[in-house]
Amino acid sequence: MKRVRTIISARAPSPLLKSESGISLVLVLVVMTIVGLSAGLAGSSWSSLVRRAREADLLWKGDQIRRAIGSYYLSSHGQGASRIFPSKLDYLLKDPRFLETRRHLRRLYPDPMTGQDWELIKDKGGRIKGVRSSLAEEPFKQGNFSEENKDFEGRGLYSEWEFVYIPQKKKQVSGQSSVENRSQPSGSVAPSTGGQ
Repeated sequence: MKRVRTIISARAPSPLLKSESGISLVLVLVVMTIVGLSAGLAGSSWSSLVRRAREADLLWKGDQIRRAIGSYYLSSHGQGASRIFPSKLDYLLKDPRFLETRRHLRRLYPDPMTGQDWELIKDKGGRIKGVRSSLAEEPFKQGNFSEENKDFEGRGLYSEWEFVYIPQKKKQVSGQSSVENRSQPSGSVAPSTGGQ
């Protein structure tokens, strides 16, 4: 059997090794900083994307409710019945004025910005003529709205975006009886009768 001698060196580590461990620590800190900043930017970008999607959802759902309120208003029970707004949003799901089931909206949507109920906009009689979000934050979209939402331009808060159905006044069409424009939501302009 051969004997092997183990030589243990009692020397101190060289200065080169000390500086290499310091460089490694600095590199790890730089990499962690870059990863943290990237994650922060990605998080804020993701937050912006989610908020923009909710904003688009707010415009769509608010418009659906406005149209349903208009449909309820224009549906009258019998001849000569006065037109009224609903007293509850639930009446848009099943109109209690009719024996048969009449729906103006498939389902009630919550406010997409808060996940809560909408703030109701009521007429003088306490009936619902529109809805709005309760979120008092600045919207991303400031312009280029559709015709029915043109009043939203320049509004500084989501809570200022009011989805209100405004009945059009009856107008006299030449040689015909008065007609009420049934398809135009709030703030919209009636279509022209063609080059006449």
